[in-house]
Amino acid sequence: QVQLVESGGGLVQAGDSLRLSCAASGRTFSRIAMGWFRQAPGKEREFVATISGSGGYTYYADSVQGRFTISRDNPKNTINLQMSSLKPEDTAVYYCAARGTMYSSATEFEYDYWGQGTQVTVSS
Repeated sequence: QVQLVESGGGLVQAGDSLRLSCAASGRTFSRIAMGWFRQAPGKEREFVATISGSGGYTYYADSVQGRFTISRDNPKNTINLQMSSLKPEDTAVYYCAARGTMYSSATEFEYDYWGQGTQVTVSS
């Protein structure tokens, strides 16, 4: 079992930056790949970014490439999502997710554990 708790969401203006964090517990953290997904009102949940267990591989959705950066601190069992140049269309509930393997994935159903989500609202 892996427990995930997100933090760092809030209300910001377009162009601002925001940093989300996800604290994990329950398994050897460096052996599990992690990801961020988001769900906007009235839309399906979508992939944002993923990072391998070692942190050596990252992959982003086209919509956030160059603006968002995913990172992890394995000794602290946390991952972060640094978001910059935020746009109103980035408004969503952001979810942290963990796989039962060290290999990254952009596919939602390949993740085994999910956090409760944190709201990010970007005003224009």
